[in-house]
Amino acid sequence: MVGFVRFARSRARFRFRARVLPVPVHSFAPPSEALRADSLSSLDASTKFGRVLFAPIVSLTYNWCMFVRRNLASVLTRVSRQYPVVTVTGPRQSGKTTLCRHVFPRKPYINLERIDDRGYAGSDPRGFLADHPDGAVLDEVQHAPDLLSYLQAEVDEDPRPGRWILTGSEHFGLSGTVAQTLAGRTAVLHLLPLAIDELGRFADAPGDLFETLFSGGFPRIHDQAIPPGRWIGDYVQTYLQRDVRRLLAIGDLEALHTFMRLLAGRTAQELNLSGLGADAGVSHNTARSWLSVLEASFLVFRLPAWSRNPRKRLVKTPKIHWMDTGLVCYLLGIRSPAELKTHPLRGPIFESWVAAEVYKAHANRGLAPALSHLRQPRGPEVDLLVDRGADVRGVECKSGATVASDALNALEGLAAALGPAHPVGRGVLVYGGSSRQRRTHADIVPWNALAAVDWFG
Repeated sequence: MVGFVRFARSRARFRFRARVLPVPVHSFAPPSEALRADSLSSLDASTKFGRVLFAPIVSLTYNWCMFVRRNLASVLTRVSRQYPVVTVTGPRQSGKTTLCRHVFPRKPYINLERIDDRGYAGSDPRGFLADHPDGAVLDEVQHAPDLLSYLQAEVDEDPRPGRWILTGSEHFGLSGTVAQTLAGRTAVLHLLPLAIDELGRFADAPGDLFETLFSGGFPRIHDQAIPPGRWIGDYVQTYLQRDVRRLLAIGDLEALHTFMRLLAGRTAQELNLSGLGADAGVSHNTARSWLSVLEASFLVFRLPAWSRNPRKRLVKTPKIHWMDTGLVCYLLGIRSPAELKTHPLRGPIFESWVAAEVYKAHANRGLAPALSHLRQPRGPEVDLLVDRGADVRGVECKSGATVASDALNALEGLAAALGPAHPVGRGVLVYGGSSRQRRTHADIVPWNALAAVDWFG
């Protein structure tokens, strides 16, 4: 079956190349750049008419062999009917370009990483925007930050919804510029690596827990069947050489690589920047700066400590979680799912995976996650708290396939720890087993059923 799927994909790509010329320039632009305006100019009138008829067929063929449905697609479609601009950010290679071109197949696509397109947008921004009166998908828009000021004036003149779709990976550069120039004019969405239910839509999806944790959620690994260690190794080197050099004037990239490996060893633990910096051989301020870059790149996120006073949550010690466990495994030198299964950090890696899945569930609905963890001098410690507005839901994470008799103690004591001002919903114990159980105060949920949990009330 796998061989047939790969054969069918290769046939689909062949059909795509064979029909590329009959597609109009501005309705679909394939990555191969085989479509050229000069080749179209020589077509006769009947062929030009034919290219309009064939456009939907080619687009569907391309999307079928390159796209797996993403949970964010419906939200992206909805907000494009409400805002003149939609901005999609996320880590590199999370699938932003593929998603936007799939949802908006008839929009012109411009990649601002290309020097000629970037130069045109920079030297003549008004002319660049005027070439696309109905809007376009502008990819890697952080490379042309001045263009957004002209885009602001353009959408004020013509505020029709859904005209401009912006994507970008460098969250530092993009978010600041968008906040300054497009406030109130754009919706901002975050596309993160594949969630567990999205991963299951691939023909060769991982079959068990440790394969899932080891391979991670970057789409290309699963679409192209690339060994995770090889692809993630290239990804890390590209990230260090390209993004970090742009954001931070770092001469010694090996020092940052060491910092990342040490941080991977602290996933799902409370963050101690002074200790982390000392172990990495850098100052506290340097460690803080480097961590901010990793956060801005959507590679890690902080989980604040719960407090009855929301202001105190900002100063109490947060936990650090990596967004992708495949990346953690690579940085820790874990070479196979079997090695992960017996690794001493198996539990923290699983906890980070659960926290990231809950984070993605919110992001894929266009929501900011209200997540925290609970640690008190006296009282229960809970891995994850999900504030659903009407109540707070506690989550405990156990990577083993068996639930111990005391595994629910922390969840059962959560209501007393939070107090009457914070109603507590049913707890959730996520574990590495396969059967689901409903207990008095909590639901025991197998890892592969995590997508079905209601995090929103």
